[in-house]
Amino acid sequence: MTAATKQTPTSIGDLKPDLVAGLTAAAVVLPKAMAYATVAGLPVAAGLYTALVPMVVYALLGTSRVLSVSSTATLAILTSTELTLVVPDGDPGKMAIAAATLAALTGALLLLASALRLGFVANFISVPVLTGFKAGIGLVVILDQVPKLLGIHIVKQGFLRDIISIVHSVPGASLLTLAIGVAALLLLAGMERKWPHSPAPLIAVGGGIAGSWIF
Repeated sequence: MTAATKQTPTSIGDLKPDLVAGLTAAAVVLPKAMAYATVAGLPVAAGLYTALVPMVVYALLGTSRVLSVSSTATLAILTSTELTLVVPDGDPGKMAIAAATLAALTGALLLLASALRLGFVANFISVPVLTGFKAGIGLVVILDQVPKLLGIHIVKQGFLRDIISIVHSVPGASLLTLAIGVAALLLLAGMERKWPHSPAPLIAVGGGIAGSWIF
């Protein structure tokens, strides 16, 4: 007859690594998701949904420990391209419906690809192609955020035309908006240098929201 092992309840100390991991992920994912929502042409709140809901769903249904299920720059730009074609007038209600439809269709295609075991197709994409693609995506994201930093509005017509439009619109930039943006960038750089493990992006976003509300 063996002795039964008595299980002790989980202590608060045992939860500390999970709490630190969760806060660290939130400090990076939430501001990023909010920015990517604007890149896609959707309200900022949509970025919060994409940062939270997929995590919960994948925790219940997913099997991979390394797969990224949050929003990415690539998804944001591809979504923006398709939504612009479907809703050229940019109506917020229509954009939300189109985005939800696109997400549902993409999910259906992914389920079909999983059933057909088509994951091997990704192995045929070379590293130089991926590197160039990521570099291009980075430039597009930066260009998309510059008008927001300057407080100006431009009509998107393509990468080079957007650069020209931004240059022509610089004299009409909002100095207060620019000041808040520059302050956020300086805060990010300073915290990253002095406190490398601090949630600098989350603090910068909170400070920007507070500054916008106050001014």
